[in-house]
Amino acid sequence: MPSTPDPASSTPNGAWRDSLDRYLVSHGIDAGSAHVEGNSATPTIRTTDLALQFELRELIPRTSFSWNGPTSRTAGATKRPSSAPGSGEFRLAVRPTARTAKGWARGSLTWSNLPFLLNRKNFDEQQHRWFCQFVALHRAAGPTLPGGDLDWVYLDDFVNPVLWHLLRQAADLGIQFVGPTAAAEVIHADSAKLVLDAALDEHHVRLRPDLVIDGVSADIQQARAISTHGVYSYTLGKPQRYTLAPFEHELTSEHLAILSGTSSIPAQLDVPEAEASTFFGSYLPALRERIAVESRNHSVTLPPPAPQVLVLTATHTPRQSVTVSWRWLRQGSAEKIAPQSLVPDALLPTGVTLNDDLRPSKLTGIEAAEFMARILPEIKRLPGVRVEVVGKAPNYRELTGTPKLTVTTVPTERHDWFDLGVIVTVDGKDIPFVPLFRALASGRRKLLLVDGSYLSLTHPAFGPLTELINEAKDLAEWEANPVISKHQTSLWADFEDLADESIPAIEWKRLVDSVNGDSPKPVEAPAGLTAELRPYQADGFSWLAFLWRNRLGAILADDMGLGKTVQCLALIQHAANEAASDGPQRPRPFLVVAPTSVVGNWVAEAKRFTKGLVVHEVTATEAKSKESIADAAAGAHIVVTSYALLRLNFDAYQGVAQTMGWAGLILDEAQFVKNSASKVHECARELDVPFKLAVTGTPLENSLTELHALCAIVAPGLFPSARRFGEEYVRPIEQTTPGISQGTGAGSSPAAVAGLRSERLARLRRRIRPFMLRRTKDLVASELPAKQEQTIQVELSQEHRALYDLYLQRERQKLFGLLEDLDRNRFIVFRSLTLLRLLALDASLLGDEYSDIPSSKLDILCEQLEDVVAEGHRALVFSQFTSYLKKAADRLEAAGIPYSYLDGSTLKRGTAIEDFTTGEATVFLISLKAGGFGLNLTRADYVFLLDPWWNPATESQAVDRAHRIGQTKNVMVYRLIATDTIEEKVMKLKERKAALFDAVVDDGALFSSAMTADDVRQLLA
Repeated sequence: MPSTPDPASSTPNGAWRDSLDRYLVSHGIDAGSAHVEGNSATPTIRTTDLALQFELRELIPRTSFSWNGPTSRTAGATKRPSSAPGSGEFRLAVRPTARTAKGWARGSLTWSNLPFLLNRKNFDEQQHRWFCQFVALHRAAGPTLPGGDLDWVYLDDFVNPVLWHLLRQAADLGIQFVGPTAAAEVIHADSAKLVLDAALDEHHVRLRPDLVIDGVSADIQQARAISTHGVYSYTLGKPQRYTLAPFEHELTSEHLAILSGTSSIPAQLDVPEAEASTFFGSYLPALRERIAVESRNHSVTLPPPAPQVLVLTATHTPRQSVTVSWRWLRQGSAEKIAPQSLVPDALLPTGVTLNDDLRPSKLTGIEAAEFMARILPEIKRLPGVRVEVVGKAPNYRELTGTPKLTVTTVPTERHDWFDLGVIVTVDGKDIPFVPLFRALASGRRKLLLVDGSYLSLTHPAFGPLTELINEAKDLAEWEANPVISKHQTSLWADFEDLADESIPAIEWKRLVDSVNGDSPKPVEAPAGLTAELRPYQADGFSWLAFLWRNRLGAILADDMGLGKTVQCLALIQHAANEAASDGPQRPRPFLVVAPTSVVGNWVAEAKRFTKGLVVHEVTATEAKSKESIADAAAGAHIVVTSYALLRLNFDAYQGVAQTMGWAGLILDEAQFVKNSASKVHECARELDVPFKLAVTGTPLENSLTELHALCAIVAPGLFPSARRFGEEYVRPIEQTTPGISQGTGAGSSPAAVAGLRSERLARLRRRIRPFMLRRTKDLVASELPAKQEQTIQVELSQEHRALYDLYLQRERQKLFGLLEDLDRNRFIVFRSLTLLRLLALDASLLGDEYSDIPSSKLDILCEQLEDVVAEGHRALVFSQFTSYLKKAADRLEAAGIPYSYLDGSTLKRGTAIEDFTTGEATVFLISLKAGGFGLNLTRADYVFLLDPWWNPATESQAVDRAHRIGQTKNVMVYRLIATDTIEEKVMKLKERKAALFDAVVDDGALFSSAMTADDVRQLLA
């Protein structure tokens, strides 16, 4: 049941009519017919109608005498004596006009002010919008010329064919077409065509151009074209009549010439009946190419038109380019054909389009060559298509044979480099290297040569060559002068494997055979060396002697404690002996650079094992020392200095290199130069020395970029630039995600990524194998006592645990928002991680307010050391935090356990070491950074690591201070790990980083290494 309306909201009787009247009138609807007579209603608002007035106008030319006058006048108007002479050119012009009480009148209405008169003149809104669109569409074709007639728009130059849609729309909107007088008539016809009409007249075939509008002939003398899409005819008698019609197809130049009276086709042409067959056979086909020919009264039987022919014109232009254009023949054909039906899109190359508008296209380079050599012959075979070639075409041809590769080497003036020749021959033609290199390096699929021949670069033979070229050198350096370094012997081997023929230089072949052989020829231990070399050390010395003789740098990466120093000293003694045999001239010294803490050990070892050699130690800068670097080098066989002093006095060391010269550079603990952005790395790389040797048990610790940094010093040219090395090796090998989003391997599946990793890892090992020697204790020192490692889990006290968990939650909340941009926030992130690591050791390290919370780890350490010392053993205790080491020292002091202490601030390092090795100290507290390398502490057989480090190589170096050659006891290693803290997460991260080292250096499995945001999240988990 309907609800009862609210009386307050209802309208009084009759008011509903007023409401609806106002609504309907506002929408232009007259509701007056619905009123009962006598009722009052809101009167209907009438709008002013608009019409489009047509008029044929004669143009008035501008002269110096009539520059400011009108530009046109009504055609046929009576001329005054003072009137300007007309041009005889006519245009069909239109302008807006409005209805008045007396009929249609223009008044002050013009095209220019029309847009602003909608409300003032009360025009119909839709009609007004139509007129604005009409004039805008006309003016969009080009700017209005100065001095033009702004009152009129000429349809003759209305370029846009949308005109016909607008004219049809005008009728729907009630817009009338009117002439200059009330009796004039304007007709919008459906279509028009222009033909050559053939009619039989007595004994002739009479030919006349005929304009047909809606099937009726119009006077062609009184007709004009509307741009290229329509036509109008006019009659200026009484009444005037204007007829407009769109053309069936676009007007050709011949159509326009006929309509303008400039065509060479006469207005009437009579062909004698006796010659009709000649006309039909020879002339009619040619005429039909220009204009349609019909017999409108069917008095002449015309032969059917030949099928339309699509003409392709290939025009050759300079620089191996071609313009492809299209046109139709037989335009008079009755049947209209789509060009796509003759030439399939699949046959056309990218860059060539074939649409109804027959737009031309331009091809350059390889696209032009392929089109002319392969595609154009196919198009020639298509029915209904004719091919025309304009200009002299290059001899485009495709080379399809199997590429033959020849590589050669030729010595250069640079003693470490050889010119590398790469000759590719296809179908007996030598391919120039520079364009081939550029094409392969940029990933192009085809290469066009200057003589017009071209070849596909997707042939399987080019795949390995592309990889080798990409690896060999940076594009900017290689493309003009391909060279190969003496360190790139394995790269040469890959080129040889790939090549069908190789022609190496004699000295290059000798070098390659030696480097890539199983092992260098043994060299006897040099006279003057007082050490007895173990078999593996003798092999290492022979390897070093071979490299030194051939001026090839390398990395000696033996496990810690296997006697790398004595092998280096054997080489130095060997070099000194060789120099002495050449004459009495002053010897060139070896420069040995080591960490400050190791310099003294190097000097002692040199004096011990090479007593006949002169050793000079540089411990201060030239500014502080009374002796110059040149003086220290003069007469010496070995000069030992630190990395800091090399950096500070680099110019002095370089000065010696350029005068008397260095025999070689030995970088001990070479991980100190692993940062390629550091100044000391730059110094080591730039020092002009014929032989450079990096000595380190950890050639890489965190990333392959460290290995690249070392090789850039000792074996320049072995690998490409750091950027290229990152693309070729670092990213594929160290990638941790299932797929790769950019660079080498982009878009690959997990299986493909794994395969790429394996292939790149194998290639990396192959490249470095001749120049890096790595032996582990398990392989060459089986007699070394066992090393037993054990992890001791340390439970935090209840109060310590509560404090740690509180800080953990706080740091989690702070860091998780920063990990999306780890590089920018790295300092903040690692500061928070360090805070958690300190808190896992001892709460008092955060502040004195927590000094009453005991350190469970120190309690366990003291218990262990008391037992160790009581049993007559000696122990090394390592920590990364000197503040924690000092707390351990306080506990040992209180327990009465004699100890020695070493960190970066210790001034008397030698005394601290002697107190442990020959003194009374039974425990040696050592900062991991200050004493984790370069020390021989075999007196200890217990090692305690108080805090884990995520770099396993650093820990291994520390442990090997005791577990090394000379150790006679089993070594016990204890790692103290706080349970359920960041230390356990560090241990897991360390396992992954250990796999990095094993994969590349020790030939282990695949790995992932870099510290990433995910690593940090796991540490905070």
